[in-house]
Amino acid sequence: MKTFEYERATDVASAVATLDRAPNAKPLGGGTNLVDLMKLGVERPDLLVDVSRVDFGGVDELPDGGLRIGAGVRNSDLAAHPLVRTRYPALTRALVSAASGQLRNQATTGGNLLQRTRCTYFMDTTKPCNKREPGTGCGAIAGLSRELGILGVNDLCIATHPGDMAVALAALDAVVVFETVDGEQRLPIDEFFREPGDDPTRDTNLPSGALITAVELPSLPVATNSTYRKARDRRSYAFALGSVAAALSVDEAGLVTDVRIALGAASPVPWRARKAEEALVGSPATPASFAAAAQLELAAATTTEQNAFKVPLLTRLVVGVLSELAGLDHEGDDPAEDVDPSPFRPTGANGSPRRVAADVEPGTRNATGTDGSAS
Repeated sequence: MKTFEYERATDVASAVATLDRAPNAKPLGGGTNLVDLMKLGVERPDLLVDVSRVDFGGVDELPDGGLRIGAGVRNSDLAAHPLVRTRYPALTRALVSAASGQLRNQATTGGNLLQRTRCTYFMDTTKPCNKREPGTGCGAIAGLSRELGILGVNDLCIATHPGDMAVALAALDAVVVFETVDGEQRLPIDEFFREPGDDPTRDTNLPSGALITAVELPSLPVATNSTYRKARDRRSYAFALGSVAAALSVDEAGLVTDVRIALGAASPVPWRARKAEEALVGSPATPASFAAAAQLELAAATTTEQNAFKVPLLTRLVVGVLSELAGLDHEGDDPAEDVDPSPFRPTGANGSPRRVAADVEPGTRNATGTDGSAS
């Protein structure tokens, strides 16, 4: 690990001032991703600014009925908060599907937004990767791409955002609040994350020297009927092969009046499925409509031989989740039953293919198990 300096900040102002004067400094919250990347030599900051003891506030109700979530709120505490569980159940379900209980107890809201891709080529400094080292190429495109992106990708990068929390936040129209030396600023989460474009090194549009201080959730009546579903290779400690956060409102005639859909493990950003949403509003709330909308969204997918299975997987996830929210008794919504077994798919001890697992179990604060993201 590269030698670095360390400072502990006492408040937001001192942290921002330090980050502003040291261009190669990083804020340290839970450290569950940043420290790992430093050990691998992927992240090489000159200075760590420890913000773990800065008071960012807790989970507070806003005047309009929304919530303000302090950047230092731990993932486990956020998942268990009564207002989150009742008003934004998709967020609770996304959080408890991520990482182990121990990691959720350490990871923070702000740090989770800044976690970086787990693409093999990004994590291995001996491999080419435009995200880690511009101009070296993307080894994944002709290499191992089974877990990587199909939407919003280009010839420079096909990495995926690894998180679960941010997928739910994308469906819930969250706003990221941050502080710079010029004061407090906000970015809608759609504008916070950025697709690779011609500079894959940048995952977000957060300005240099900025410090995330909070996430705000608007009052969103449809969010009370929301959920999150994640498909992965095993039920514990695995990143998503595909995930969906969705909220749905249906009128007495059975027509969709409001719908929010975001896809995870599909893109370098949490992917808001706006084409599908537009197609569904006013349409019958049926599995056929849900499938047609998902296919419309995924028509723009750019796949490799190894990750083409994500198109049917995500389609089935969307149909399953929306059918559940609509109260439909839809059979065959288990994505494990319809994933094309890639030749690069991990195998069990006896050489047989592992079955893709799809689960969404609301957990409690110190529950153990589940999967591999946090930060």
